[in-house]
Amino acid sequence: MITTRHMHEYGTTLEQWAQVAVSTRAWAGLNPKARNREPITVADVLNSRPVCYPFNLLNICLVTDAGGAVVLTRADRAKDCAKKPVYVRGAGEATEHVMLTQMKNLTQSEATRLSGAKAFAMAGVGPKDFDHIMLYDAFTSGPPIMLESLGFCKPGEGVRYFENGKSTPGGTLPINTNGGGLSYTHSGMYGIFPIIEAVRQQRGECGPRQVPGTKLSLVNGMGGMLSAAGTLVLSHER
Repeated sequence: MITTRHMHEYGTTLEQWAQVAVSTRAWAGLNPKARNREPITVADVLNSRPVCYPFNLLNICLVTDAGGAVVLTRADRAKDCAKKPVYVRGAGEATEHVMLTQMKNLTQSEATRLSGAKAFAMAGVGPKDFDHIMLYDAFTSGPPIMLESLGFCKPGEGVRYFENGKSTPGGTLPINTNGGGLSYTHSGMYGIFPIIEAVRQQRGECGPRQVPGTKLSLVNGMGGMLSAAGTLVLSHER
């Protein structure tokens, strides 16, 4: 309902949603731990097995076994750890509704907007300050709608980040550099993996998929049919 309402209001197309999967797969191709690494095209997405309109199989996240963990400590202790610390510059969380029918606007995640605003205010940053983004991508419509909800662009324009190559390797705003839930892994609780990838990017540990000179990473996770969200601002600079 969220995705088809977005298509109705803004004219978003199946081809545009497909481009999100293509972009994310390009990053997965650079990640040796990604479940699916072979390149795909918009046509591949559109021709994959239909699941539930408007989504085909390649519009939907993987089902995998996986696990992850992070170590969180005070900044004064982190400086003596074996690896370069990455600082939590900002954090925010919010909820909006319990049922989908309670949403103020089906095309925007109010929880994401609120959690992002809190995290940005704490860190003293805005959308233009980020050079690396990690967004939960259970479905291909998720990342564009989250970009809109976080204020990176106007409603209906989130797909442009994936259409024009901004998000892909070598682009001006790399998004989901581990290959995302669409191509890297999705264990049912995916939220730890965007945090891990952002930390690795900030430490410069990502090899061929490393974003050059990245200083500020955004991590946003939404769940419960857009009902809840959490946002982090991470940086290796204090």
